[in-house]
Amino acid sequence: MIYLQLFWSFLQIGALSFGGGYAAMPLIQEQIITRHGWLSVSEFADLITISEMTPGPIAVNSATFVGIRVVGLTGALVATIGCILPSCVLVTLIARLYLKYRDLHALQSVLASLRPAVVAMIASAGVLILTNVLWSGEVTLGGTNWVMAGIFALCLVLLRRTKWSPILIMALGGVVNLVCGLVGVG
Repeated sequence: MIYLQLFWSFLQIGALSFGGGYAAMPLIQEQIITRHGWLSVSEFADLITISEMTPGPIAVNSATFVGIRVVGLTGALVATIGCILPSCVLVTLIARLYLKYRDLHALQSVLASLRPAVVAMIASAGVLILTNVLWSGEVTLGGTNWVMAGIFALCLVLLRRTKWSPILIMALGGVVNLVCGLVGVG
């Protein structure tokens, strides 16, 4: 039964996550935290971090991680297949239709109307992760994790002001957090 739940959950995520990995985060959260309780909110934040650092789409990496965490290697395979199956089918069908109707104004209008919804989903996922990292419970000034806020600000400045790779900046943020933990700051 758990294999069917994994397959069905990630099939829904794969079928409904328009806009890529960041847009899929609220859907992934709904399935693995709220509906099934496979991970806690802090484990979900770790999952997103790991999914960002490893090659491949966030949803597929998440499916693999959750599948392994819940029932092992077979679960990872089942969840991953569930996640990628809708994309394989839909991309094949859409590619055929797009090649046939790509000059239609109505098609271009529909695609343009999806963009704001995707941006909203990405922003929602970002705010969820940021609040989980900066505040462990209620969002108050006294409950703010100032070390994490500083690391976030440092990474944000480096992203905006340098041409460094985002992967390098994420690794640097991890090193800064590790050093802060070793010296007892935060």
